[in-house]
Amino acid sequence: MKRVAITGAAGNLGGLLAQGMKNLSVNLNLLIHKKDVAEDLKGKESISVFRVDLAKQETLNEALTNVDVIVHFAGILFKANPEKFLPTTNTQYFRNLLDVAVKQKVKRVILISFPHVEGENTPDNPATGILTGNPESMHARTRLEEEKLLFQYGEKYGFEAVSLRVGMVYGKGILMIDAGQWFARHWLLGIWKKPTYIHLISKDDFVEATIAASLNLNVKGIYHIGDEGIQTLQQFLDDITVYKGNHKPWRMPVWMIMTAARGFELFSAIFGTQSPLTIDFVKIGMTSYYGDTSRMRTELLPQLKYKTYKEGMGLFD
Repeated sequence: MKRVAITGAAGNLGGLLAQGMKNLSVNLNLLIHKKDVAEDLKGKESISVFRVDLAKQETLNEALTNVDVIVHFAGILFKANPEKFLPTTNTQYFRNLLDVAVKQKVKRVILISFPHVEGENTPDNPATGILTGNPESMHARTRLEEEKLLFQYGEKYGFEAVSLRVGMVYGKGILMIDAGQWFARHWLLGIWKKPTYIHLISKDDFVEATIAASLNLNVKGIYHIGDEGIQTLQQFLDDITVYKGNHKPWRMPVWMIMTAARGFELFSAIFGTQSPLTIDFVKIGMTSYYGDTSRMRTELLPQLKYKTYKEGMGLFD
């Protein structure tokens, strides 16, 4: 059986993939740092859990021994001043992972990325899989650097390098969406007025596409992961808040949202808490993103379970 290692397996999307793969005919190495994996992922013969630190290559050796495929999720999101730590926690930590992957002769490395790395893109002008974008936000710039590292290493050392540029994953249990609904219940959710296109994918289809990227033969290169819907962030938030019986987001001037982000970051920096909103989140959030999914539909997921978020609205229950 193939052995698949998932970094960030205790996180939101990493944990979702682990749940989707736990009953398949694969061995799973679940890599965690501080937070533990869900209880139902423990005690299975085919699942091993490793506590690692991506800052220290020596902690990765055992976790990547005899691994065929790595799916990389691990990272830090909800923290103040991301421009100070992302060049380390994204780029340098990923380099550490790649160095050990090469040493352990891993055959395929999959990076979970997003369409923003190409900068602004829309349904009429979708992202096509280039590495020459010039995104504004630090999250997107450092993820683009990770992609470049991935393909450089893959070409040099001969493993299959895969980037999955994933649109917004939706459904119950997705942290950013759940947080947004908490704010909406308390009349606190706001959004800028300028329409922002977003590419969506249900959590079910995201898992199936990522499983296919992990297990199918001859998977290599950049794949955009998204459904067939065309919508703006404003439309999506309006619809799901109404569906959940919450209050539609206020339309706010950008300066007001930026002020709130600065306040959250200041509180996070002083008290060491998570920051649900940062200035960099606002920058990346205001960037329209949409990817060309033709490779995904041909090689990974020919049939979507939910073609649009309106078909998948029940996933919020």
